[in-house]
Amino acid sequence: MDDDFVIEEDEALKSFLPHGFGKQDVKANVALQIERSKRPSVRATKAHDDGGYGIANQEQGSITANSHKDHDDDQDDDDDDDEDDDDDEEAEFPVSHELVLKTHERTITSMTLDASGSRLVTGSTDCTVKFHDFASMTPSTLRAFKSVDPTATKTSASSETHPIHHVEFNPVSPTSILIVSALPQVKIFSRDGEPIGESVKGDMYLRDMHNTKGHISEITTGTWHPTDRDMCVTAGTDSTLRIWDCSVRMMQKDVIVHKSKAAGSAGRTRMTAVAWGASPQGNSSNLVAAALDGSLVMWGGNGPYTRPSAEIRDAHQRDTWTGGLDISSDGRTVVTRGGDDTIKLWDTRKFKTPISTVTHTSTSSQYPSTDIKYSPTSSSIITGSEEGSLHILNPATLKPELVTPVTPSSPLTTLLWHPKLNQILTGSANAETHVLYNPSISSRGAATVMSRAPKRRHIDDDPNLTTDLSQGLSADAIISPNGNLSTNRQQHSKPLTGLTASGRSRDPRRPHVPVTTPFAKSQPDEKHVRDNIPLSSMRDEDPREALLKYADKAEKDPIFTGAWRKTQPKTIYAELSDEEEEEGREKKKARQA
Repeated sequence: MDDDFVIEEDEALKSFLPHGFGKQDVKANVALQIERSKRPSVRATKAHDDGGYGIANQEQGSITANSHKDHDDDQDDDDDDDEDDDDDEEAEFPVSHELVLKTHERTITSMTLDASGSRLVTGSTDCTVKFHDFASMTPSTLRAFKSVDPTATKTSASSETHPIHHVEFNPVSPTSILIVSALPQVKIFSRDGEPIGESVKGDMYLRDMHNTKGHISEITTGTWHPTDRDMCVTAGTDSTLRIWDCSVRMMQKDVIVHKSKAAGSAGRTRMTAVAWGASPQGNSSNLVAAALDGSLVMWGGNGPYTRPSAEIRDAHQRDTWTGGLDISSDGRTVVTRGGDDTIKLWDTRKFKTPISTVTHTSTSSQYPSTDIKYSPTSSSIITGSEEGSLHILNPATLKPELVTPVTPSSPLTTLLWHPKLNQILTGSANAETHVLYNPSISSRGAATVMSRAPKRRHIDDDPNLTTDLSQGLSADAIISPNGNLSTNRQQHSKPLTGLTASGRSRDPRRPHVPVTTPFAKSQPDEKHVRDNIPLSSMRDEDPREALLKYADKAEKDPIFTGAWRKTQPKTIYAELSDEEEEEGREKKKARQA
């Protein structure tokens, strides 16, 4: 026997066999996960003197500028220098990596993050508000932990639902969320999705809006007071702004009526946007609102609100929806994005003419919520485009500093730049939420999610193989342990929780039971109505003839007066001649005269 005999190691078998027993620690390759979340190479040129800018090409990383440039072989060194400059410019903004959340079914209209940046709330035209928690997310479990329909009164197919216009965390107290839907009432929810308060609806028959206790028509948007935790303002289509005191059961504190001076408006218009920001002097705040008649109005944040401090009647074109409005952190400038395809910059100290105006295609004709926001330090302005690109503008000239595609061919409808996370969140018309970040300059949020180990998919995480007991079982359900699994998978192909956009239950174990009443879905035939609905033939009869038909029967066989029929004397009427009747009439006339 040869003692020098050595068995060669099989690397494939070694990698297959376990290295130990018991619970194994799951380790994440953080660098690889972050590298996978890196966006394709996108670059944009700096703002030119003529206001034009390049369009980034995702596949090739090349730039097609507005002005024609010749590329020769002798300019390779210059091109390399330009690429280095573009990379340095991208490093200034958190747009190098992204995290995509697909939790809605329709266009995302609004989003908000709490002050710590741990909880994300989004609203959509699918009539739901989704609650996301970054602390519980992993790269394989990017989903919302709760879905709420703030307008539904009962969970049934016949319940009425409305799209969400605006959601916003309280900047001072992040325990409450302002939710504005397409209703005359605004609602306050907790950070866990529980309702806290609701405003009242005003009397729509009152002409003077000062006498109403609430909005009489749909609310378009709203916002919180920058420093007071108990005050918020809402803008409605009834030409009013209403300030609410949330500390005392959503009581109306003030009513600001905007009287439109446009011809043929009868003094009323729709309020499309509102912003409540700081004052340049730091003493009070400014309340700025935009209207459908093209006006831009500013009031002092602390009142009185009887007369605006400044008003621009033709800030934007009339009958165009100005959905984007924001105030800088120092309160000195206001930026607006109108439905007339323009972005304008205004000075609150000289609120008459715009400082800068640039052309930017608007999407307000289809998506009213076309956001434009200042960065946390007001050093940049962000907005979306119709092509699905994120535009980062210079706050003084409104020229683009960076243009990067986020959702090509799908417009960006809402944006948010969180100050603590230093991450940009975008919502698109294709129901996607993109969290843009840069690992070197961003903290927590999406960066923390991508640094966690992916969660191993347990059998209980597969809805095709489990039963959601919170939804219950129908009485006629048949549970067969040895049944066909393929049939069960087909039945559970959709999520089991929540309702669809039409209000029907997604639970396949609860089949839709058709309503059997005659007037449910279609008009029944005449025979069905006559045979099944009592007294239905009386609808076509003359009431007088129907009563006289029983006159002879009532006289011969009375039901109610039969007890005294034999004892009741026969009625004897006095017989008067024609002359006596004439005298009686004359005496009556003389007596009345």
